[in-house]
Amino acid sequence: MKTKIALILKTNAHNWGLLFPRLVLGLIMIAHGAQKLFGWFGGYGLEGTAGFFADKLGMTPGIFWAALAGGGEFLGGALLLLGLATRFGALLVGVTMLVAIITVHHGAFFNPAGMEFPLALLGLAIAFVINGGGALSIDSLLSHSYSANKQNL
Repeated sequence: MKTKIALILKTNAHNWGLLFPRLVLGLIMIAHGAQKLFGWFGGYGLEGTAGFFADKLGMTPGIFWAALAGGGEFLGGALLLLGLATRFGALLVGVTMLVAIITVHHGAFFNPAGMEFPLALLGLAIAFVINGGGALSIDSLLSHSYSANKQNL
């Protein structure tokens, strides 16, 4: 079990190139999740989003799918922003964006209704699944502390 946790937390603490993309992706996803869950930033909240999911997308029960999408975006974004369990947070974001591309944005490539934005977010999420959180992430602190404890055993 500990080796699986170590794999999830493993990252290169000297990789500063991941910091700003991780922070930006985290903020974007938190904002989108907050729109769906809480109606913040001009969003429709959980009930409004549930209605869209059920009525326009045929994803029923709408409340389940809206909570899953909003929760994946909000929690995944928060984990990315903190750099805590970054790979898991990025996986949440990546799966949510893949579902968004398949269900909503598959009809066109360019915005406003196309897949270019969710595809870019998916690409970023995949990079974090592969690389972890990088510099200034909680993962790097935990990973360093885990490997130090392992060597002391």
